[in-house]
Amino acid sequence: MTLHILATGTSRGIGAAIAAAFGNDDVRLIGHATTTADDRTIAVDLDLAGAADMLWRDALDRLDGRIDVLINNAGVFEAAPIDLADAEWDAAWERTFRIDLTASAQLCRHAVRHWRGAGRGGRIVNVASRAAYRGDSPDHWSYAAAKAGMVGLTKTIARGYAHEGILAFAVCPGFVATAMADAALAPAADIPLGRVATPQEVAGAVRYLALDAPPSMTGASIDINGASFVR
Repeated sequence: MTLHILATGTSRGIGAAIAAAFGNDDVRLIGHATTTADDRTIAVDLDLAGAADMLWRDALDRLDGRIDVLINNAGVFEAAPIDLADAEWDAAWERTFRIDLTASAQLCRHAVRHWRGAGRGGRIVNVASRAAYRGDSPDHWSYAAAKAGMVGLTKTIARGYAHEGILAFAVCPGFVATAMADAALAPAADIPLGRVATPQEVAGAVRYLALDAPPSMTGASIDINGASFVR
């Protein structure tokens, strides 16, 4: 049976690599971007109220009423220094949480309800971050907190619904060679491997969790950070 996948944030970087990673598999993948749409990509701004709900409905319609795998990759990495004006800092915090955590949670909720209603299982793969465990820069409180929330969300879903065949996994990259990370790339000396990860390395882990990881791995978080943070 052809596997139906919804993946967010597939227009560039890690998300584009994730979409490409399934190129030789028997899957139908609907991607997501903020502005650019085509027959395989839904355009919706996850910073807007109701956006995740609309994305789920549109993807379900395009995939003939069945989604088997949800991949939450969309996210922003935006600085919010503590010396910003209060209203500006609050707005930056809330924007990061809406896109990086709340939209993912809303899509996870739709997925779990969809699978439970159909009496079958499914898989969720959440792209979190090393920051969930190590923290991030002083200008990125919101990013680290949102990604920690994503890991907690993943583990809670795994514990709550494993007996129904609903599995949840997280991938936690460190710095990755993408446009989003370029401005904040750490020196290679900070990474024992000597280089940052590639989008394809992250995408390979996502593909494995979506297709091949044994059910007993549910709840796991996979680190991809060149040993810059080990736990």
